[in-house]
Amino acid sequence: MDFPLDFRKLTGMTIRAYGETDVGLKREKNEDAILLEPEMDLFVVADGMGGHKGGDLASKMAIASVKEVVETHRTEHTFLSPRAMIEECYVEASRRIFEASQMEDHYLQGMGTTMVVSYVHQGDIFIGNVGDSRAYLLNEKYMWQITEDHSLLNEHIKAGLIRDADAKDFQAKNIITRSVGFEREVRCDIFQRKIQPGDQYLICSDGLSGLVSDERIHEICTLNDIENSVKILIQEAKKNGGDDNITVLIIEVVD
Repeated sequence: MDFPLDFRKLTGMTIRAYGETDVGLKREKNEDAILLEPEMDLFVVADGMGGHKGGDLASKMAIASVKEVVETHRTEHTFLSPRAMIEECYVEASRRIFEASQMEDHYLQGMGTTMVVSYVHQGDIFIGNVGDSRAYLLNEKYMWQITEDHSLLNEHIKAGLIRDADAKDFQAKNIITRSVGFEREVRCDIFQRKIQPGDQYLICSDGLSGLVSDERIHEICTLNDIENSVKILIQEAKKNGGDDNITVLIIEVVD
């Protein structure tokens, strides 16, 4: 699924964004969802999970909920602080998904989704996160993971039980410890930073980060414009097995 490049002027800088989502090579359907709403400076990636059709529904519900919350505040001029609004996005999405999972359709029980929400406001970028989808900050020289994985694997790494080098062999690496909708309420992490010309923010599902190294992601993004970077990264994940759905979204700040 393709989304067109968009150009916006913000505090003398231009924001460009491009994203795609792909089913990959091993899954029958795409349970990832992506939202690019440049007119609202809003960009979201969600990776659904659970049940026969729950993952697909959960990620779409989360995306729709975020868009509705932001639209409501902007239209009705009840705008909260960006942090408070992002927190409300997660609270509302989690409530809606949880309540839907309690319906009689047992196929939806236990459904949930990861979600990374990016919102640009008055020269700052705010990034919310729940789950193990990721956001990275890149420039020409460096790349940093700015979200923390809410996963069993990351908990073991932080506790010193396994080394980073052994992570690929960890048997429960797909188990996440926090998700949107698995419970009625969820707490999100929020990252805030002044945007700077030359910065890129890459948001992705683990269909990319689990199959393509950070070093290779940075190399591809350094050598290509954002549209080609997204396309090449998806192909790289497929070349490395394409085990999961793959979603990549890049936000770029230029003069």
